[in-house]
Amino acid sequence: MAEDNFFQKVYSIARQIPFGKVTSYGAIAKALGAARSARMVGWAMNASHGLADVPAHRVVNRNGLLTGKIHFDGTNLMQQLLESEGIEVVDNQIMDFKKHFWEPEVRQE
Repeated sequence: MAEDNFFQKVYSIARQIPFGKVTSYGAIAKALGAARSARMVGWAMNASHGLADVPAHRVVNRNGLLTGKIHFDGTNLMQQLLESEGIEVVDNQIMDFKKHFWEPEVRQE
């Protein structure tokens, strides 16, 4: 199924996000050459729970909002995971977002 292949590519990029950094759904989509597929990246992140090696908590929306937090067990798990990496979060918003942002490399396929 093509969706599974896309999801695996998303997970491959997500695994590269450095500790203490975040990226956005759109940045991952752009890196995959599918700039209009940010929502599908979000679906992939939602489906990644249970894959311990995919740091889904490091993927946020383009404004640094924790829009995916509802998909984490517990009320503030996503925020707690980010804070454990030194990222300050206030009202579901990453503080100093540009400082923490990681831009994935565009893949050549």
